[in-house]
Amino acid sequence: MRGFQLMKPAYAEAVERGIAYSMLPAEYGGGGLSNVDFLIAAEEIQAVDPGFGTTVLVNGLGLMPVWYYGTEEQKQRFISRATADTSGEFIVGYAASEPPGSPGGTANFDAPAAGGAGMAVAAVRDGDDYVINGRKYWPCNVAGWDGQGADLNLVVVRTDSEADGTSGLSAIIVERGTPGVTYNLISTVGQRSAQNSEIIFDNARVPAANLIEGTAGNGDLLINRNFAWSGPVAGIGAVGIARAAYEAALDFAKTYTAGGASPIINFQYPGYVLGDVAAKIEAARAFCYKTAHYIDTHDYHGEMIGAMSKVFSTELMFDCVYKCMQVVGVNSLDRKHDFGRLLREAAVFPLYDAGNFGMQRRRVHGVMADPSFDPRTVMDHKFQPFTKEMEGIGTVQGR
Repeated sequence: MRGFQLMKPAYAEAVERGIAYSMLPAEYGGGGLSNVDFLIAAEEIQAVDPGFGTTVLVNGLGLMPVWYYGTEEQKQRFISRATADTSGEFIVGYAASEPPGSPGGTANFDAPAAGGAGMAVAAVRDGDDYVINGRKYWPCNVAGWDGQGADLNLVVVRTDSEADGTSGLSAIIVERGTPGVTYNLISTVGQRSAQNSEIIFDNARVPAANLIEGTAGNGDLLINRNFAWSGPVAGIGAVGIARAAYEAALDFAKTYTAGGASPIINFQYPGYVLGDVAAKIEAARAFCYKTAHYIDTHDYHGEMIGAMSKVFSTELMFDCVYKCMQVVGVNSLDRKHDFGRLLREAAVFPLYDAGNFGMQRRRVHGVMADPSFDPRTVMDHKFQPFTKEMEGIGTVQGR
């Protein structure tokens, strides 16, 4: 939490410069950036501090679904409220993940099984309100700067206790100060300037008007669309960290002689490894740009390619950071260099943002297994619809 709070002045400047809400449409006060433009900025931010990049990214994860699925009144009430704030502190959270246990849920939110499989945070209609109970674990930004709640939190909830994960989920905005909502902060090993938290809902009453209209029964599609958008952003963050490691290792290799007659860059191993790393960075960056352009030109859909680019880039870049450490050798373990931090940051990317060995690969699998799938879709820049029939593959034994 301390690292997150130290980023508050930087966040205020990001608000002032239009970065904090740059991904949102200009008609509601956002920056109106294309996804390609947003990635260019995101790489520069995340090459320095990916945790801060995550904080900005989550503003989009929390508010872009309001743009996609909300009524005009909801867009004005939530998006325009965020972008018009002049305090430099307004922040938005996004809550999907849940812990096991009781109360608790599972990561396979779209499991096609009844009886509470998947997400279990329940929102029960009671007059003009929804009453929410349950726990979320790992969401970012949700506790706000003081641990008492973000200004707005988009929370995926189960609004139909009898339906499965492909039809019983919705999304609702929980505002700061809502009684019955508490937060427990999580201490993480990487991206420590971002904030992760547990949320506990205990008969929290939220106005029914805060349920994002188009998400009713479609919270599953919202989650897949959200993480498709964030996939290349995570990917470009990994590119930024690998770039930082590559430039540091190259500088080391050009100045360090290991007691020999010339710097180690003049030997084949450092030269070949760093050449490979440089090529992989360019490949991953190009894939992220392609993905962002695809999303820009397909109505902010890219469920398959978004997952592909995230998996490919984050795993490849983790390997690149470690290869750079091998070039530097045992000196990379010396804290006077930055490789230890870069390795920790790199390790986060394949694990967060829907997890590569979780939702990301499952989404690709579900699209590929569908009878309608054309294997040349991405190559030919064709629109690939993502449907409920593509969800849940591999989550129930025997399916």
